[in-house]
Amino acid sequence: MSENQDKDARHNARMARKKDVVDSHIAAAQIERGVLLVNTGNGKGKSSAGFGLVARALGHGQKVGVVQFIKGRSDTGEEAFYRQQPGVSWHVMGEGFTWETQDRARDVAAAHAAWEQARRFLRDPETGLVVLDELNIALKYGYLEVDSVVADLMARPVDQHVVVTGRAAPPELVAVADTVTDMTVVKHAFAAGIKAMAGMEW
Repeated sequence: MSENQDKDARHNARMARKKDVVDSHIAAAQIERGVLLVNTGNGKGKSSAGFGLVARALGHGQKVGVVQFIKGRSDTGEEAFYRQQPGVSWHVMGEGFTWETQDRARDVAAAHAAWEQARRFLRDPETGLVVLDELNIALKYGYLEVDSVVADLMARPVDQHVVVTGRAAPPELVAVADTVTDMTVVKHAFAAGIKAMAGMEW
């Protein structure tokens, strides 16, 4: 047997073993219900990943509700695109980043108004996906009560999926989530002096 044939044979054997493992996990996963995803960490892409799921849900004919906490700008590319799509209800409910508003009472009021909209989605069995963008920040600063938020999330329709984004996800939320991704910074263009640009950051 040549060296390449030996490599091919070993590769094929590894892949056959891997397929057996993967197939067994797929066969064992029989539960079908809505899941709670949390995208957190200091790295870029938490909201972007959530908005990517909006496209996936729409592709399957699901209704989607989006509530943006903290963020106040209404000129993002994702909002401009998704507002044109039937089946998406998009709500920008923030007053802007906390270091810009510098007004805690106003931020708290905005967060509570945003949560009331979120609760309407969370009570609607026709809404297949709910994206709660930057909710973690509202929880981090104590604008909303974590226990109350978790209770509402857990009381949602059984088939409804929810994505929560933002840095510093509280432990209580992480504990009840089905999938948690911690996005870590390796490099970021902003640190090298490259400004935020349309189509990339918003």
